[in-house]
Parts: sequence; structure tokens; C-alpha cells
Amino acid sequence: QVQLVESGGGLVQPGGSLKLSCAASGSIFNIYTMGWYRQAPGKQRELVAVITSGGSTNYAGSVKGRCTISRDNGKNTVYLQMNSLKPEDTAVYYCNVIWGPGGSRQSWGQGTQVTVSS
Repeated sequence: QVQLVESGGGLVQPGGSLKLSCAASGSIFNIYTMGWYRQAPGKQRELVAVITSGGSTNYAGSVKGRCTISRDNGKNTVYLQMNSLKPEDTAVYYCNVIWGPGGSRQSWGQGTQVTVSS
């Protein structure tokens, strides 16, 4: 079994910051990419940011310049630092990990709520 445990969500005022964390544990090996997706009410899940095992990153245009994704390979943990948050960033944020032989497996976290409101 593979577990992805997310933390760091919450309520923040516009312009504020949050840092999300996701730790992978269990029978997980050969982690390729680690990333964050989000889903707002009534909308499809969308990519926020992803980071490869080599440290290459990719961001959604809507968060570029405001968010930074990083990972600690020794801890199988991925982080998302979010700054200058906007109400439209409100969503459930999900951790995603591609792992296994040739990146053939995918796991999702349970989601953590981020609410940006005054």
C-alpha cells in the first residue's frame, strides 16, 4: 500500500501565503514526478505544478511566479509554497505521484482544502 499524506491547507486572506506538504510512504519506489493538482467546486481538476526526480519543474500559467514546487527525495516529500494567494486559488489541492517500473503507477493524496477569503 502507498500512502500520500498532505498537510498545510487552511484559510488565508488574499495576498497571504501557505505551504503545502505531501509525504509518500509505504511500498513506493522509483518516484518519477511529484505534483500538485487542484479542483474548485464545479470545475475539473487541473495541474498546478509538477517536479521531476531531476528537479525540473512545470507550472500552470495561473500560478507561475506565485508558487514554488520543491521536493526532498530522501523524505519522499513534495512541497508547494504559495504566495500572493487570490480568491480564485480556492480549491481542494491534491498531491500526485508517478512511480514504479517505468513510471507505470500513479497515486493520489486525499486532498487538502485551501480557502482564500477575507
